Amino acid sequence: MRYTGSCHCGKVAFEVEGTIDSALACNCTMCRRRGSLLWFVPHGQLRLTTPTADLGSYTFHKHVITHRFCPACGIHTFGEGTHPAGHKMAAVNLRTLDGVDLGAIPVHHHDGLAM
Repeated sequence: MRYTGSCHCGKVAFEVEGTIDSALACNCTMCRRRGSLLWFVPHGQLRLTTPTADLGSYTFHKHVITHRFCPACGIHTFGEGTHPAGHKMAAVNLRTLDGVDLGAIPVHHHDGLAM
């Protein structure tokens, strides 16, 4: 299925394809503060529909995950990293997708984010 998503103001918008079968509520210092529910997909399934230049980026700790957000409204839309098997992944913030029933998605809890 194809989903559309965006930040609050719409400056960062994207499409992502796949089946949402679960979400991750990470307990790292970043995710705990922002309350994201993450859905991991191969990076090729995510496509920006707004310019890449409109994305803000933030890294911390080991600097292996690039947290992407809108510099205008501050909403975290997705993260980018590499799976331990070596392929590029995106961690999509399910709260930024249109028309998704978050209550119907099983949520797993995890200490620290690992792609």
